[in-house]
Amino acid sequence: MNMTSNDDRPIGLQAIDREMARQNADAIASFESADDRAKAIAKSLRETGGLLLLGMGGSHAVNRAVEPLYRALGIEAIAVTLSEQLGMPLAIEGRTVLITSQSGESAEVLRWFSETGGSEDTFGLTLEGTSFLAGAAPCLVGAGGTELAFAATRSLTVSFALHLAVLSALGENPAPALAVLAAPATNDIIAALAAFENVATVVTSGRRLQGLAEALALGLTELSRYPCFSLEGGQLRHGPMEMLGPKVGVVLLRGNDATADLVTAMAVSAVETGAPVIMFDASGQPPVEGATTLSFAPATGLAAIFAMLPVAQRFMIAFAEARVDNAGTPVRSTKITRSE
Repeated sequence: MNMTSNDDRPIGLQAIDREMARQNADAIASFESADDRAKAIAKSLRETGGLLLLGMGGSHAVNRAVEPLYRALGIEAIAVTLSEQLGMPLAIEGRTVLITSQSGESAEVLRWFSETGGSEDTFGLTLEGTSFLAGAAPCLVGAGGTELAFAATRSLTVSFALHLAVLSALGENPAPALAVLAAPATNDIIAALAAFENVATVVTSGRRLQGLAEALALGLTELSRYPCFSLEGGQLRHGPMEMLGPKVGVVLLRGNDATADLVTAMAVSAVETGAPVIMFDASGQPPVEGATTLSFAPATGLAAIFAMLPVAQRFMIAFAEARVDNAGTPVRSTKITRSE
């Protein structure tokens, strides 16, 4: 059944539109209000020197995206899914633990606290200040309340802004990222959509931006119901290149960092297979011949993420809308996953 309103846009996508329309303003407000709690987390990180990032779904993708940013500041950060931590736990003693859950109510979050009780260096990151998580641990709470739409959009942007507050408290300069939030990119995605018109599946890949690639793959899968997945650049090179060809779309993310040349080399190799290749590019390097390039001002870290994210969101929504009548309305999932 085609669940649409009077303007013929699926109601699920209208809900996402509403979230995205305010995501940057909410992100800036989240950064500005996080000061004291961000400083407390930064103090814990300086004392422990280690960070265990726990989450599920889009929250885990956020954790994967910020993992290298904490490592660059000398924090031994590792992102693990909560489900894996429950079954095969890493020690939490001597580490700062940051549990991310947009709803604060996911089944894994409830079980983790019931089984471990947390620790004095356990903190949370959520959009819902009255949630279970917010009551179980000191939390960074994003502005704007719970995200109502199915696929994560605003929740990702707000979560990244809360991490920006912690990174800033650790000494990172937040100005470049805040400048991008204040003036979001508006790249045209028509050529990129045309490049993927005939693909049957999509693989996203990055190096330092791998976490963002994973967030995009999740959103593409949830909305289009096509098999879309993510492989870190080195992992894509080690065998899975065999799948590439005209029916497999490749999305690559290249920032202005030391891994840019490796992403470039992957783009060249992927183009040679006949696979349509889209490059989200904030490297400042020349475009790769044969790839469809979405260019951004040279940036790294959260500035690159904030530049690419809204364009990637528009791309995944339009990709899905071309393929599914009721895009944005889940048929096998729920917004808050209450079962394991």
